[in-house]
Amino acid sequence: MGSNYTMFKRFVFIILLLQTGFIIFAAKANAQATASDTLKLTIKQAEDLFLKNNLQLIIQRYNIDNANAMVITARLFPNPDFNFSNGIHSNDATEGPAYKDHSAGISQLFTTAGKRNKNIQLAKLSAEQAKYQFFDLLRTLKFTLRNDFYTIYFQQQSAKVYDQEITSLAKALTVFKEQYKKGNVAEKEVLRIQSQLYTLQAEYNNLQTGIDTVQSEFKLLTKTPANTTIQPQTDYNIEGKAVVAGVPYKTLLDSAYANRYDLKLAKSAVDYNNINLQLQKATAVPDVSLSLNYDKLGSYGTNFLGAGIGFSLPFFNRNQGGIKQARIAIDQSKVQLQSQQDHIESDVATNYKNALRLESLYNSFDPAFKNDFIHLIQEVFKNYEKRNLSLLEFLDFYDSYKTNTLQLNTLQLNRVTSLEQLNYVTGTPFFNQ
Repeated sequence: MGSNYTMFKRFVFIILLLQTGFIIFAAKANAQATASDTLKLTIKQAEDLFLKNNLQLIIQRYNIDNANAMVITARLFPNPDFNFSNGIHSNDATEGPAYKDHSAGISQLFTTAGKRNKNIQLAKLSAEQAKYQFFDLLRTLKFTLRNDFYTIYFQQQSAKVYDQEITSLAKALTVFKEQYKKGNVAEKEVLRIQSQLYTLQAEYNNLQTGIDTVQSEFKLLTKTPANTTIQPQTDYNIEGKAVVAGVPYKTLLDSAYANRYDLKLAKSAVDYNNINLQLQKATAVPDVSLSLNYDKLGSYGTNFLGAGIGFSLPFFNRNQGGIKQARIAIDQSKVQLQSQQDHIESDVATNYKNALRLESLYNSFDPAFKNDFIHLIQEVFKNYEKRNLSLLEFLDFYDSYKTNTLQLNTLQLNRVTSLEQLNYVTGTPFFNQ
């Protein structure tokens, strides 16, 4: 009896231990599940997060502060030099102890040929260039953010199609397996549905991998926690609207020339190199140093006070190399400016044509097509359940529905991103606002 009771206690202890372990495991699993939050964002909210949290923008802002600090440095005058000496030994006994002799001097360097003003101008241009680099980085990152936002949105819409079809086929597969066991359907029908289901699951997995990749980039741009799931919220609707055709090409091109910060940066480089050439020429002019000296027991008498001037003689080094380099830099920056202008014109022309083409294609679709097709596929499923359709007809309809819906989502995404591309190449938010 005692042996049985001991075994019973051990059995109860094991059961309690297993239950405790299960509770702990379930709690951990639940904690992990709740750790992954869903963040619903509009495009405006996403941009606000981006402007507030993006680390690349914060780094670039420090570059602006550094450039502004260089302007302060360029405005400063050189410090005067001071020297003092005191005698420690003398062989001339008539002059008394050597420590009685001491001298002092002060000198000040004066730059010539406007070097200081030219350095100030270069520092101001550098600060201006830092701002242009910041705004061009902002343009690029904002374009990436908005593209990611719409890519996630439309790919999630496509994922819903897979969810619906996979759920429907999974239910159908369960029913067909039961009917197969009863001998009411052939094995090939079960295998056909199973094969289609596995194909859809593989495609769905690839789509989710793509969504996760874009979400990862989006979360880095907005500094959102990595375990957050982004759900873009938009009521964006441009069906039947000629938004691109309503803006003349010349307007887009003029806006690009006026608002592209990379072009402003290229123009600023030409100005910088022109000022630098002036500075290099000025460098060939010697700077002047004025000095004032005092010697208590000087060679010309006691309490000697003297003044002096000093400058280098430009016999050999007249900064010939620096002047030549500055001229080469001017020519180079002019070519780079022309290249940038040509590149901008090509970008605007290409993206304008592409956006017009996508707009025309999208607007050629019947707006009611999508809703009609959804209604049709619902009726198809009902008729298949009633055995009014064969398995092949059912799968063909479903495959057609999936293909058309995915193509429509891709077309919508391509149209939206083509408008974002036009905003990017013109440097102006014309569309998708």
